[in-house]
Amino acid sequence: MTAIRWPRLGLRREVLILLPVSTLILVLLSMFTLLSYRHALRLLVAERQAEAARVARRAAEIASTMPTLTAATLQRLVASADRIGLANLDGSSLLTTAPFDTENLLSPLGGEALEDQRGVGPQRDLPDVVAGFATLKRGSRALLLRVDLPAHELARQQRSLKTLTWVILPVDLLLAVLVLLFLRHFLAPFETLLLQARKAVGEPQNEDEISFLVSTFERAVASMSRAGEAEIDDEIQALQRALAPSLESGLLLLDCEGSVLALNPVGASLLEISEPTPATPLSAVLSDHRELLEVLQEAVATGQGIQREEVRIHTEAGDRTLGLSVHGLRRDDGSVRAFLVLFVDLTEARLAAEEQKLADSLRQLGELAAGLAHELRNSLATLRGYLTLIERRPDEESITDYLDEIRRESEHLARVLEDFLAFARPETTRVEEVDLLHLARRAAVDPALEGKRVEVVADSTLDARIRGDEQLLERGLRNLLRNAVEAERLVDADGLEVRLKRTDEGIELAVLDRGVGLPEEVRDRLFQPFVTGGGKGVGLGLSLTHRIATLHGGKLRLTARSGSGTRAVLFFPPDTFVT
Repeated sequence: MTAIRWPRLGLRREVLILLPVSTLILVLLSMFTLLSYRHALRLLVAERQAEAARVARRAAEIASTMPTLTAATLQRLVASADRIGLANLDGSSLLTTAPFDTENLLSPLGGEALEDQRGVGPQRDLPDVVAGFATLKRGSRALLLRVDLPAHELARQQRSLKTLTWVILPVDLLLAVLVLLFLRHFLAPFETLLLQARKAVGEPQNEDEISFLVSTFERAVASMSRAGEAEIDDEIQALQRALAPSLESGLLLLDCEGSVLALNPVGASLLEISEPTPATPLSAVLSDHRELLEVLQEAVATGQGIQREEVRIHTEAGDRTLGLSVHGLRRDDGSVRAFLVLFVDLTEARLAAEEQKLADSLRQLGELAAGLAHELRNSLATLRGYLTLIERRPDEESITDYLDEIRRESEHLARVLEDFLAFARPETTRVEEVDLLHLARRAAVDPALEGKRVEVVADSTLDARIRGDEQLLERGLRNLLRNAVEAERLVDADGLEVRLKRTDEGIELAVLDRGVGLPEEVRDRLFQPFVTGGGKGVGLGLSLTHRIATLHGGKLRLTARSGSGTRAVLFFPPDTFVT
């Protein structure tokens, strides 16, 4: 069965017809909905009024049989009522369960409600209730019974209906006016495009206006794309001609899809591949260099350049380390049109750097061994001298003094070896919670300070807990305190302090003295082994403390204090905090 094809009128004519018709249907639907709402609300009001009349008649029948009537008995007749009133037939009040707005129970309703026994409300005079009326006989007297039932939700719906009426009618009218007045303005851009398309390619042939515009647009985009591709090819060829002869590094040009546009001879030689033809997929060109391929594919996929990265590749000549950078070639609007990849062979540079690093390590090891040998040689010479004196004069009373000097020199040798071993292997063996404030107070009373008074300054509520090796941290702090004590003893000064401070950036543990300060000749070599600024130290304390701080992710900084003295600061970052 052949489908029925309705004739197309064209987009402009269809909009001129369908938009007003749609607007009219929308207006009619809104009016119908509003009228239906109004009618339904009227039916609810009538039903509620009838209910109030029925309740009033039933309550009057029960009340006529009661011997006495009070406010309490009236309330029990209809428990759900807001209030109940009993009055004479003229409306004057006799008995009510709650005050009414007027003494006349019929006012402002008049007598009609009483005559036809219908309920009334909600309305302006009865905003939130529905009133029902009935007559009852009390002996020879005829009385009026009024029952008010709550109707708050019904009244709210009536108020909403008034508001909706005043909103919907103006909106419908305004919508219709806007559609009629501005319909042609809505179509003006479309008509302009259609006119320009007709000027460009002539009248449409067997196609509607939309198809005609789409086909015209596609032809224009295809023409611009061909022109843009030709422009890019020209620019890339010019770039290659300008850079290739002067570059001693590899040059690779990629398009936005990751295809190779150009590769210079130096780059082909480094990669040990032949120069590819333009538009060859990158995966085919670098099929033997998967590591380099993954890096470049990620850069193309993300559109992000690479400032500097090293990639190891495998060639027949052996492994090579390439240093490469990727730069996006952008248009005037900021979009990427191609990628420029520059790479150079860093293999020889890396070998030279490793050899230099090994030479530096051997030189440092030689300096360390020379310093240790110097300390051992001096101490052994001292010991040999005292032993010679004892052999020559074994019976003299001064032998005791000689033995004390030998013991003191032995302790010095033990400290040199202990510091040397700690510097060579200061590995953390037990990580635990360390309270730096408690550690500082314990180190301040170290007997090795020879009675020097050390003041610990810190806030009493300071939380200075970090995670680390308590023994190593205490050793580092004791080294700083001993250096400070020795520096103050040389100038007979007094003012040694340990200060702790915690901020969002980390915890600072500072040792401050008023000693000789930092000698100018050793400031740049403070943390090198066997470098000392004077005193009795062997020059391993600061080196060891620096390594301990680094091992915990922290820093050690020494600065001169204003006036005189030195400020040594151990700094620990927030990632060492105990949370």
